Amino acid sequence: MEKKEQLYEGKAKKVFATDDPDLLIVQYKDDATAFNGLKKGTIAGKGVINNQMSNRLMAMLESEGVPTHFVQELSQRETLVKRVSIVPLEVIVRNIAAGSFSKHYGVEEGMVFDKPTIEFSYKNDALGDPLLNTRHALALRVVTEAEIETIKAYSFRINELLQAFWKSCGVTLVDFKLEFGRLSDGTIVLADEISPDTCRLWDSKTHEKLDKDRFRRDLGGVEEAYAEIMKRLEAKLGG
Repeated sequence: MEKKEQLYEGKAKKVFATDDPDLLIVQYKDDATAFNGLKKGTIAGKGVINNQMSNRLMAMLESEGVPTHFVQELSQRETLVKRVSIVPLEVIVRNIAAGSFSKHYGVEEGMVFDKPTIEFSYKNDALGDPLLNTRHALALRVVTEAEIETIKAYSFRINELLQAFWKSCGVTLVDFKLEFGRLSDGTIVLADEISPDTCRLWDSKTHEKLDKDRFRRDLGGVEEAYAEIMKRLEAKLGG
């Protein structure tokens, strides 16, 4: 598969065309940002961990019937994926109060919900990724009614699968962000990544944070936390 011109560079990844119009190469970077890009830094080795973790988790989800854009890992930092048109919604599933949920609603971090919550943000950096509801998304014509129902169903199924997986690793899945895309035929698939950048992951016993919150909150030990969560994943899914 020949890597051709760069099509896009985001906060954490670069995307390249290939000689197949339906396939792209994603390259993961060590750059780290928080608070819509207001905080910037580098987490050494993050790109390798996020690439490899995302690929293993997406392969696991595929085996459980959740369609994804993942095709093949090409190297430590590069992966072949299906070309999708990204749905401009960030989907956040929460099992425990943390982060912006605690801040917005005055809830103490760590409160376990009776049922998982789901929320949507309009994927638009210039507007600060504002929260919106299903009717807003339909009004903006970013999704159809059938698509948003599909996205909700996949999101809750992904939560069930990831919760069970991380529990087996001694890790609590607090919350996570997903992005979905449309294939050329309109099929909705999971895209983007699943990593310590996009998930809150706490040690089940100590509640130690093993994710990007260590960077956001200047807690230190960021590289070590990413390495620890990858070590636990590899113990279950292989290196």
